[in-house]
Amino acid sequence: MKVVVVGAGYAGTLAANRIAKKVKTAEITVINPRPDFVERVRLHQQVVGTAAVATPLASMLRDGIAALVGTVDKIGDGSVVLDDGASVGFDYAFLAVGSTVRPMPGTVPVGTWEGAERARAALAALPAGSTVTVIGGGSTGVETAAEVAEARPDLQVRIIGSSVGRDFSHRAFRRVRSGLERLRVSVVDDGVTEVTDGAVHLRSGAEFASDLALWAIVSGVPDLAARSGLEVDAEGRALVDPYLRSVGDERIFAVGDCAAVPGARFACALATPQAAHAANTLARLSEGRTPEPYSLRYVARAVTLGRRDAVGQFTRTDDSLRRAYFTGRTAAVVKELASRGGQYGARTGTGA
Repeated sequence: MKVVVVGAGYAGTLAANRIAKKVKTAEITVINPRPDFVERVRLHQQVVGTAAVATPLASMLRDGIAALVGTVDKIGDGSVVLDDGASVGFDYAFLAVGSTVRPMPGTVPVGTWEGAERARAALAALPAGSTVTVIGGGSTGVETAAEVAEARPDLQVRIIGSSVGRDFSHRAFRRVRSGLERLRVSVVDDGVTEVTDGAVHLRSGAEFASDLALWAIVSGVPDLAARSGLEVDAEGRALVDPYLRSVGDERIFAVGDCAAVPGARFACALATPQAAHAANTLARLSEGRTPEPYSLRYVARAVTLGRRDAVGQFTRTDDSLRRAYFTGRTAAVVKELASRGGQYGARTGTGA
């Protein structure tokens, strides 16, 4: 059985390793645009240099799994075609290309490896007293602003978003905001219309001077599924059946951010269980057993506020927020363990 995994993030790496354990006859090839596994949930740390987030892919994959560095142009009809014209045939394929970032002109994106490297260099070059503006009020923006403010207290840090910290509610939301204030991060609830040289312009008509604007919004998925003729939703995510297979081609599984799983949002915590389930499904099919449908379940969400503080809030299984939350060093430790667990699960092929 020939299996091709497109993408070597959390979902793709975990899927490849789990298949290798469960389907002994599988010949697995992983295709990724770079030779490294990138801990995307730590890219805000890459920006300030508090963590190295890239690990050689060869050390993340089990023996016997082939790794191919390249960019996929199309997937379908039992073949993966690369942009250089080469192709790799498959009996089953896993589409795990994640989500992407579409930065506003004049900004540096922090949600990709390349963008985080650019942001790291630009941040390191800023003299004391400079102003950094983080655009995006979700968890990526909050973590980036907090990380920069803690690592570079000599800078003025501002975060702008339509409602900064609203991934949380009730007291947890207020705790996120107070955590940013403790780090002397200025919070502006507004939308950004334009970034010009040295200035950020807001929907309200206001503008702020800025020496570096960081784009911290994840907005969409790569167009590989749509470009390949797979059925996709309005956001370009591959439509899947209850077993995480493409509705137009049962030989292709789609997992993680690029899969249109009902009720799912972009999150590493969802990508890994999906990858594990899809790998289990392939194992069941290879044994002639009936696959089981995937069940989406949320537990909590968390955001770091520098290296020693964080806020976590429990959720119901449908992702609606509970009032219960936890903070401080305890939350920071839990978030760190979760991040380490993501890498460990990908490397070992373990996951719920």
